[in-house]
Amino acid sequence: MFRRAAYAALAATTLATAGLSACSPITSYSGFQAIDSDPKDVAVGTDTKSTVRAKLGSPSVTSTFDPNVWFYVNQIKQRVAFRKPKVTSRNVTAITFDKESEAVTAVNVYTLKDGKVIAYNNRETPTRGREMTVLEQLLGSVGRGGLLPQDDEGVPGTRPGDRR
Repeated sequence: MFRRAAYAALAATTLATAGLSACSPITSYSGFQAIDSDPKDVAVGTDTKSTVRAKLGSPSVTSTFDPNVWFYVNQIKQRVAFRKPKVTSRNVTAITFDKESEAVTAVNVYTLKDGKVIAYNNRETPTRGREMTVLEQLLGSVGRGGLLPQDDEGVPGTRPGDRR
């Protein structure tokens, strides 16, 4: 009798543990991960491009319009079961360098709160012409005479005696 109660308790504990672990969020980290030093620790005026690269490594992104602005980006996402992943943390560190001396002039840190939601417009630009159905596409070349050899003498772009 005691054995049955022990097995029932073990089964109930196992089921409860499995149920609770299914609801725990799965966390994924992406982007720049600060291991030895943090991008926020870069000193303005004393650090240069070479010292920043030695401390932090290559940047995640450089600016499109100004190669003297480096970005270090990281984010943390959490997903519970089958739900859509949710970004819980995002950090963007922008480091600006002087063009001549390559010294750090500014270090700006942006978080998820600094981001702005952009309204996405999902309308499409209409194109000229009409859309063909599947049946029109399949039967569209029937009756055009593509099986018989054609006489293309004198047509620009053909060579004399060339049979295709």
